Amino acid sequence: MASTDQSPLVVAVIAGVLVGAAVAPVAYGYTADASDDTGTVAVVELTNPIAGTTAQPVVRELRAVRNNESIDAVVLRIDSPGGGAGASEALYLAVKRTAAAKPTVVSVGGVAASGGYYAAAPADSIFVTPASIVGSVGVRASLPDGSTLPRGVTTGPDKASGGTAEETLARVETLRQAFLGSVMSERGDELSLSREEVGQAKVYSGKRAVNNGLADEIGGIDAAIARAASEAGVDSYDVVYRGPDVSRGFFLFGSEEGSVDRVRYLMLYGEVDAAEATNETETARAVAPAQEVHP
Repeated sequence: MASTDQSPLVVAVIAGVLVGAAVAPVAYGYTADASDDTGTVAVVELTNPIAGTTAQPVVRELRAVRNNESIDAVVLRIDSPGGGAGASEALYLAVKRTAAAKPTVVSVGGVAASGGYYAAAPADSIFVTPASIVGSVGVRASLPDGSTLPRGVTTGPDKASGGTAEETLARVETLRQAFLGSVMSERGDELSLSREEVGQAKVYSGKRAVNNGLADEIGGIDAAIARAASEAGVDSYDVVYRGPDVSRGFFLFGSEEGSVDRVRYLMLYGEVDAAEATNETETARAVAPAQEVHP
C-alpha cells in the first residue's frame, strides 16, 4: 500500500503540469483556442521591388511554410512590379516548389507585373482586384552609367560593356523565352492569349486578366485565403501572417547577379529608379517598349 506521505508529491506534479500548460508556447500556426481539427493558412508577403535582398527572405519563408506540417495551405500576397531577372526566377522556383507541396494561392494587391507575375504564375489560383495591374511578361537590359570612368580602364575589351549589343540581345531573348515558356506552361490551359500575344509584354487590369486567363478570379485577400483553405480541405482555420522584414528603401536591381559594371537583366514593369544611375540600352528599348494598361 502506498504511503500517504506521497500526496505532496502528487500535488506538486499536478501543479507543474498545469503551469506548464499555461506557459507552453502555442504550436506554430495555431491560436490559443485552436481545436485539433482547425487548419492553418499561412500568408507570405512579397510587397517590394524584386532584388536579391528582397527575394531571399521570401524564398526562406516559403521554404519554412511548405516544410511545416502544421501549415495546410499558403497564400502569397504580391504587390510588386518585378525587378532583377535572377531574383525573379528564384521566387518563381520557390513558389513552384511550394505549390507542389501544398495548396498555394496568390492574392494580387496593386500590381503583379513582370518578375512579380513570374512569381505568381505557378500558384494554383491567382486572385486579383479589378484595378490590379497584371502581366508584362518580358525582359529588358540596363547598365550602369560609366560616363565618369576613363575609357580604356578595363581588364578586357568587353569588361565595361558586358559584351556586344548582339550578345546582350541574345541574353535578353534567352531570358525572355524562358520567362514566356514558364508562363505558358503554368497558365496555358487557362489562357485565351496566344504565345505571341503573351510575349508582347502588355499589362492588363485585373478584370481583363481574368478574362484572358492571366488570373483566375476577382477577389481580395480574404477570398484568396478562403480558396486556399478550401483546396486544403479545411473548413475551420486560423491565419498566420509571415512577412519578411525587408526595408522599402533603395534597391539595386540585378545586384545579386554580379558586380556593378555588368549589364543588368530586368523583369521590371515601369522605369528603373533614377537613384540607381542606370541607362537603358537600345536593346532594352527594342525588347520592352513603353507599356499601356489594357483595361
